[in-house]
Amino acid sequence: MDVLRKSSVFAAEVLDVFDRSLTERELVSQSKALCRDYILSRLNQNGLGWSKTELNLCPSSAALSEVSLVLLCLGNELELIQPSLYRNVARQLNISVAMESMVSDAFISVATEIFSTGITWGKVVSMYAVAGALAVDCVRQGHPTTIHILVDSLGQFVRKFLVPWLKRRGGWAEITKCVIKKNLTPEHSWFSSTTESLKYLLTTVYVYIMKEP
Repeated sequence: MDVLRKSSVFAAEVLDVFDRSLTERELVSQSKALCRDYILSRLNQNGLGWSKTELNLCPSSAALSEVSLVLLCLGNELELIQPSLYRNVARQLNISVAMESMVSDAFISVATEIFSTGITWGKVVSMYAVAGALAVDCVRQGHPTTIHILVDSLGQFVRKFLVPWLKRRGGWAEITKCVIKKNLTPEHSWFSSTTESLKYLLTTVYVYIMKEP
């Protein structure tokens, strides 16, 4: 019993140290860096030809390169399954990308709805897909600086709602388990309920954003 007790104490101490190894600031910073990468990928994918220099976006660290690649891979898969959800999002939400506060409020409201029934990696990817789609709308409509509002809004959401969840998983590295590393082929279980929960989201969220308090 004494050995078991000591083992339990040791395990608790190890878990506590591991949990402290990832600070809130680091996780939020990483989340925003991943958002910048995701947005840049979507802009280039849509033929908008922007660079990090043009958008004044800081490069993500080398340590996040694999995570970023996996996030993009999963995002591609999700967007292929339900392309209509991640195109012309600003129009679906009936918002003006010229109004930064409206874009921020819309993104936070969509993210809140996505995670209203819990947190999964699939829903995390969906949040990034929404941010990427809104960024494309912003640049197409001549408001590239609004991208920084999107990145900051995502960081605020992560800080408020996702940091404890990310900490329990040891950070962003766990998302790499969602793919087969040999060819980055996504597994399909991670998004099994995501598209269903989002099916009617974009057509109703504008009412939610604009409703009286």
